[in-house]
Amino acid sequence: MRRRTFLATAASLPWLGRIVAVAGSEATTAGEAFLRAWGDPDREFSQAPFWFWNDDLSREELSRQMADFRAHGVYAFVIHPRAGLPRSIGWMSERMLDFMRFAVEEAKRHGMWVILYDEGMYPSGSSSGQVVAENAAYRTRALFAVDLDEAKPGEVVRGIRIGADGEPALEAGQTLVAVVPRADGHRIAVVDRAVREGSSYIRGLHFTQDDPPRRADHREVPENHPPAADILNPEAVACFIRLVYQRFYDKLGSHFGETIRAIFTDEPSFLGKGGERGAVPGTTGILDHVNRLLGYDFTPHLPALWYGEEPEAAHWRREWNRALQARLEETFYAPISRWCGAHGVALTGHPAQPDDIGHLRHFHMPGQDIVWRYIEPDKPSALEGSQSTTGKCASSAMIHLGRRRNGNEFVGAYGHNLTYEEMEWLTWWLVARGCNLLIPHAFYYSIRGPRIDERPPDVGPNSPWWDRYRPYADACRRLSWLNTDATHVCHVAILGRNDWLPWRAAKVCFQHQRDFNYIEARHLWEDARVDAEGIRLAGMHYRALIVEDEPPARAAEAMATLAGAGRVIRCESGMADSALVERMDRLIEPDVRVEPAAPDLRVRHVVKHSIHAYILFNEGRERLRATLTTQAVGRRMLLDPLSGQADTAGADDPITLEPHALRVLVVQSPT
Repeated sequence: MRRRTFLATAASLPWLGRIVAVAGSEATTAGEAFLRAWGDPDREFSQAPFWFWNDDLSREELSRQMADFRAHGVYAFVIHPRAGLPRSIGWMSERMLDFMRFAVEEAKRHGMWVILYDEGMYPSGSSSGQVVAENAAYRTRALFAVDLDEAKPGEVVRGIRIGADGEPALEAGQTLVAVVPRADGHRIAVVDRAVREGSSYIRGLHFTQDDPPRRADHREVPENHPPAADILNPEAVACFIRLVYQRFYDKLGSHFGETIRAIFTDEPSFLGKGGERGAVPGTTGILDHVNRLLGYDFTPHLPALWYGEEPEAAHWRREWNRALQARLEETFYAPISRWCGAHGVALTGHPAQPDDIGHLRHFHMPGQDIVWRYIEPDKPSALEGSQSTTGKCASSAMIHLGRRRNGNEFVGAYGHNLTYEEMEWLTWWLVARGCNLLIPHAFYYSIRGPRIDERPPDVGPNSPWWDRYRPYADACRRLSWLNTDATHVCHVAILGRNDWLPWRAAKVCFQHQRDFNYIEARHLWEDARVDAEGIRLAGMHYRALIVEDEPPARAAEAMATLAGAGRVIRCESGMADSALVERMDRLIEPDVRVEPAAPDLRVRHVVKHSIHAYILFNEGRERLRATLTTQAVGRRMLLDPLSGQADTAGADDPITLEPHALRVLVVQSPT
């Protein structure tokens, strides 16, 4: 049983019992017990940074760095083999696995825990080219289009030879998907074939030059490019599982579910990187699956995948992607999830897109990422665009799927100009949206030569703020504890699809302190209880459903029930923010009222151990001073996550938040 506790529900978790029992033995009130646990939460709630293994390794240096992590409040890590490793430490080689075993055993000795990473380097699914090496038929495939009215006999177009009769003369390994007319009458041949060698690859672990120097412009140096595998092919994915996951278990399985708590899969991609020109994601037989998943024959709409001037091309491209994402669940995520569940270890990581919420149902710890400065302080991106949905995407999935944890890999490739203040702001941004497993990108084993410039910066031991990292790490642990095994107080849901989450209504909710969760549409016909009182799902009760796009046809019955009860709010283009807030407030008494209005204030309300906790984050650059009226009443305290300090706060006292500051307002109701 112990080996599977990390996958268990809160009620069966031994470490949760320890926290409550210890606190209760030394405290006379629930509030005191809460504060004791807050002061020094279990190491389970530590941040777990990517640890880039990017140079020749030694046991002595691994041990030294792990001790340094612990001294700075970091008790977990993701072993992430990375560009810069010597070829003598190849992906899944005995030498690499020996170093992994040493690090895991060292972690166990010192009360740390570990997440393994499933690729060398990324995106996941190829085992650093070993899948294709085992069977060339597992190379990434794609669909290509040829205009038969423009191609001439004898020509080769997109790798497809045109015969003397003007029709495709297919070679071995090529399959004719369909010949369909365009809107202009031209005939289009759609052919499935493997991508050309050198296209559709993943990033590799080894520099192409032996021990290269750092470049004067501080740009990355070339690395090897292993071929990407066809992750829409179940046989290729089965090979990947055998080469990586089963090998991990064979070598390290005795630590699964205890020291090794999860395996991280990283943004699997249909075409990998460097996709061939004209390639559209697909594989042999994909059209049959697309038709099945969409419920209609997509064949007439195939030309829209290449020709933007086709009628409703954008719509048909979205439909194709939606079907392929659903198929990817079947071929990739579901079998890996089943394998992990059967072997007592959690699947974590994140899909390719920030709003790919559908894939997260296969994660035991749903996750997302924030990289490339897609989200920055005091920029519109914090509230606008698909990237702004990433935090709520993972935390909403956690709640609705009955998971305990949700993670986020963050600050990757933010550049050498990243500041500590920006990293802290991004951390609070995530926590205020419900994240409870923080994965900083990254701690570097080595910054020798060009390694320092590989998706920088090092945010850990080689950063300028390492000497003051401990309070930050402790704050991460406190806030992750607070967001775990707690009841989220929220009665508004925003409807999304498996591959799309709307952000416009979310922005209004954030700016008016009306908290929400995203609900993927299929919950409405799969496992939610829908009636005139709203939506009940995984312990949540949503009394209002905000809809920005037309729901899927299968949701029609649920939508009719909700609309008949007046619980559907259509957020249409041009709708005033005040009108949306008014519609919500007619259905739900606001949980928090803020005076004066504070559009930069984010509020997340959870109940943990019978204590009401309001996470308050000033997302803006201006000092904020406001009075908060909460539905929960009782004794108030204001907690500082960095120091752990608790100060009393009167019910009518204004709360002051400095720019980009986070505090936790605790309310203990009278017993």
